[in-house]
Amino acid sequence: QAPGEPLIRLDAVSFGYRLGAPVLRGASLAFARGEFVAIIGSNGSGKSTLMKLILGLLKPSGGRVLIDGLDTRRAKVSELARRIGFIFQEPNDQLFAGSVVDEIRFGLKNLGLGEAEVAARAEAALEQFGLAGLRDTFPRFLARGDKQKLCIAAIVAMRPQVLLLDEPTTGQDHRDARQIMELAEALNAQGITILLVTHDMANVARYARRVVVVNDGAVVADGPAAAVMADAALLDACHLAPPQITRLALALADLGVPPALTPEALAASLG
Repeated sequence: QAPGEPLIRLDAVSFGYRLGAPVLRGASLAFARGEFVAIIGSNGSGKSTLMKLILGLLKPSGGRVLIDGLDTRRAKVSELARRIGFIFQEPNDQLFAGSVVDEIRFGLKNLGLGEAEVAARAEAALEQFGLAGLRDTFPRFLARGDKQKLCIAAIVAMRPQVLLLDEPTTGQDHRDARQIMELAEALNAQGITILLVTHDMANVARYARRVVVVNDGAVVADGPAAAVMADAALLDACHLAPPQITRLALALADLGVPPALTPEALAASLG
């Protein structure tokens, strides 16, 4: 990869299943190292397809996807997995080992690391994610928030450059959801590029610095979070709830104001 090149680049990418209409049409995007980007869109908009193209699970019908200079049409998924970590929406889809520590060790062993390095990275991950006291626990017995933390720990131990989070707070209570998002924020501060695919506009407002909007198979907006979220007409056209009032409510959260989606709800909470 040339210096200054984006870490992820999509050049006029299209994708369609053989018998159907294109699911994604002419998407061009670039993501730099260290960004925190939210990818939003209603169900069926094409954002899941976009995510799978970035991961290399799907190959573009037209255009190309480059990850750290690697063309996904020619790269092995295992090569891409060293660069991009993917966190499933449902933690149980990702957990299969007999203990927390073995869950973390599995990916490290797959990288072909020596035993000393595997052990050192596993111990560091247990400490970093507050899981040391659960090291021998069967992962399926963990609370949902701890399951999600373990999924992230297992990926981060492999030292990816990018972490792609698919609806990471779905089904989480408020405390666990906030913990997961603050963890993503902390990892971003350490230099990991975060791509967040989510319906949770409050989290977009609070954490993302850039927002990409996908609608009907096309990228229809891409810009600073505040600018995109202030465009109520655009979001409405994409069947997304305008979040500017949520942003205002979150800015007042320290005063005890709960999140609100309408001016009336915010006015009521202010009494």
